[in-house]
Amino acid sequence: MWPKISLNYSPNFNPGKRSKKNIKFIILHYTGMNNQLSAINRLCNIKSKVSAHYFIKKNGFVLNLVPPLYEAWHAGKSSWKNFKSLNRYSIGVEIQNSGHNNKYENFSRKQIISTKKLLEYLIKKYTVNLKNVLGHSDISPDRKKDPGEKFPWKELAKSKLSLWHNLDEKKLKKKRLVKLNLFEESNFVKNLNKIGYHKISKKNLNSQKRILIKAFQRRFRQDLINGISDQECLEISKNLLKS
Repeated sequence: MWPKISLNYSPNFNPGKRSKKNIKFIILHYTGMNNQLSAINRLCNIKSKVSAHYFIKKNGFVLNLVPPLYEAWHAGKSSWKNFKSLNRYSIGVEIQNSGHNNKYENFSRKQIISTKKLLEYLIKKYTVNLKNVLGHSDISPDRKKDPGEKFPWKELAKSKLSLWHNLDEKKLKKKRLVKLNLFEESNFVKNLNKIGYHKISKKNLNSQKRILIKAFQRRFRQDLINGISDQECLEISKNLLKS
């Protein structure tokens, strides 16, 4: 069943229409604002220079702010695999949540249901690979944390709407906090690059690696985000590359 979508157009988009085949990604965000109406107004205010294609309210209602065949301004400086500036290739979905800088509450059940319906609709309509359903923190880990560790990626994956590992959780947890040797550490970082996360430059190597690991954990190991790689993280990364 497709979601019910209301129109609430924003002026913040690039005027040139893009081809349907150029849409490769769906990027999920939270608003990071306490007040829902203020968040909608910001996304529709020409002075803010930000927008998204869809907005999911606390009650699950879905607003269409920018038509999907136009480029909205939601991703900013971003990269995934060989793609940069993902606004050009993506559909952005903003979900109302106060975010990490405020109280970062759980997403409502109605929001999750609507997110799943919207994703099902968009994935089918634009033939989006499940590997390309991403969070803002995946494509901009040095700047963003959203939609964060409270977002139900695993539940979405069970409905075949996103990527998740298929490892035994109990066995996997035994490998938590078990240190990696230098060779394994190097392989883990390479795995992150193969999955799609950007490559680390030699400048500020340790801090960049920590940021990247946190982004990975926020997505795939949500109950412990410490920025430290371990055997659990390595096993998850290897399994994801097999899928």
